[in-house]
Parts: sequence; C-alpha cells; structure tokens
Amino acid sequence: MIFDAFFKAIAQTGDPRFRRVLALGIGLTLALLVAAYACFLVLIQWLVGPDATVPVLGEVRWLDDLMSIGSLIFMLILSVFLMVPVASAITSMFLDEVAQAVEDKHFPHLPHVRKAPLWESAKDTVNFLGVLITANVLALILYVIFPPAAVFIFWGMNGFLLGREYFTLAAARRIGLPEAKKLRRKHAGTIWMAGTLMAMPLSIPLINLVIPILGAATFTHIFHALNRRG
Repeated sequence: MIFDAFFKAIAQTGDPRFRRVLALGIGLTLALLVAAYACFLVLIQWLVGPDATVPVLGEVRWLDDLMSIGSLIFMLILSVFLMVPVASAITSMFLDEVAQAVEDKHFPHLPHVRKAPLWESAKDTVNFLGVLITANVLALILYVIFPPAAVFIFWGMNGFLLGREYFTLAAARRIGLPEAKKLRRKHAGTIWMAGTLMAMPLSIPLINLVIPILGAATFTHIFHALNRRG
C-alpha cells in the first residue's frame, strides 16, 4: 500500500496543478535551506568571529564561503539534517493544495473541503517544529553513544514524527482532528513505516528537495486507503 501510494504520487507529477505545487515546493524548500544555512553561518560567525580555521575546510570567511562552491557542497551536506524541519514546514503550507490535486484526480466524487486558516496552520507548524527540533537535539546524545546506529535512529525517529504529522494533516482535513488521531493510533505501525521511508530519501541531497511534496501526496493516498479499512 505504501509503495502503491508513492508511485501514484510520482505518476501525478505530469498533472499541471501538481507540477505547479511541486515547483513551488522545491523553490520554497531551496529558499528555506539557504536561509537556514545562512543562519547557521551567522551563528558560527558569532561564536568564532568572522575568520576561523576549521579542520578540513581551512580558513572560513562566512560571507565569502556562503557564495562559494565549497559552501554549496557544505550546504548540501547540511541539508541532510535541515530537510527534516524544512519538510515539516513545507507540508503545512502546501498539503491542502497537494491533497486537493490528488483527490481531484483519484477521488473525484469527494466534495471539496474548507482550507484551514493560515494562522491555525502556522500555529500547528510552530508547535510541531518545536517537538521535531527538540527531539533531534536530544537524539544527538544517542548518536554519540551509538555511532553505528546513528543513521537508523535518525530515520526511525524522524520517520515516526514526520509520518505522524503528515498523516494527521491529511486525515484531519477530511474527518476532523479527533477522528484523525484515532485512525492514526489504529494504524500507527503503517504510518511509522511510511514516515521512515520518507525520512530516508530526505537524507539524500538534491533528491530530498522533491520529497516534502511527494510525501504530502503519498500520505493523502495512505489516508484514504486506511480510512476505507476503518
């Protein structure tokens, strides 16, 4: 079911509406990554000054490096970690549009739903980002204690959190938040697996740019499949 949902999402990339949202999502993802990276460099500059010598990288001038090829490579590497909160932010912005495009194509009999108010979506996003960032900061301890398992901890933890958020948002727009939570608890294993399979490509630079939007479409399909099961 999970792979079927994902392949349906990929197949819809030819849909002009879906392609527009995908392009917007990729553009915003890049913008958020650059902004996050710039904030990271500003923080480094504040901690160590405008010039510093870093092992492997050598002397770092933050403003110059921000525009350099070396910095671009570093940003791609850093995107492995930054893409998780970025993916969370992207879904709250575009899930309604993505889900509606999916439903118009695959579930045309369904009535349109009211789009959630912007302030409500923003509040939910901020709350979830807080949980996501806190969990990832705490997970650094586990990465140090269990280095060989770090990547699996990263995938499993973020898969659980992202799957939970994506599914809840996709379900709540149709059946309301209380019922969405019930359905999520009932199918927690499937949702966690789907979230983990989403978290894995999020850790691959460049490929991770398309995952937030494809993930929103995939979880829309997953919701409808699980909702039919009850």
